[in-house]
Amino acid sequence: FGFAQFFHNSIVRLVLSVAGSGMIIWLGVSMFRARTDVVRKGKDLPYNAFTAGILATGFNPLFLVWWATIGSMLIMLILEFGTAGLIIFALVHWLCDLVWLTLVSNVIYRTRTSWGQRVQEWLFIACSLLLIGFGLWFLISGIQVVL
Repeated sequence: FGFAQFFHNSIVRLVLSVAGSGMIIWLGVSMFRARTDVVRKGKDLPYNAFTAGILATGFNPLFLVWWATIGSMLIMLILEFGTAGLIIFALVHWLCDLVWLTLVSNVIYRTRTSWGQRVQEWLFIACSLLLIGFGLWFLISGIQVVL
């Protein structure tokens, strides 16, 4: 897999790790800072959830690595079924993502009023710290791979 070799380059891995980790940490810090406004004042984040999802996915350091390795292998297997197989694979993959994320989103949206402000704020804190932790872990892992 020619494209997979690109991601084995230590400089590429380092750049992806730093850029992806930086974005994940930035999202976590932004979420932590906005927690009070979002929970108490009802203000939304400075960017919408759709944008946050695209940024978090696109800058996830493992997103490109996954597609360059496992994803490219799956695509090679699917290509045995031709273009129709590839189209069906993509549609099913996206549909599964859509169904799962819609389910999670709806459950959270419908149950949000049953949580108090304190619980919501602690949930924001926990999620933001988790994002920051993952960002640091990706950064350290990326640097260790290069060293």
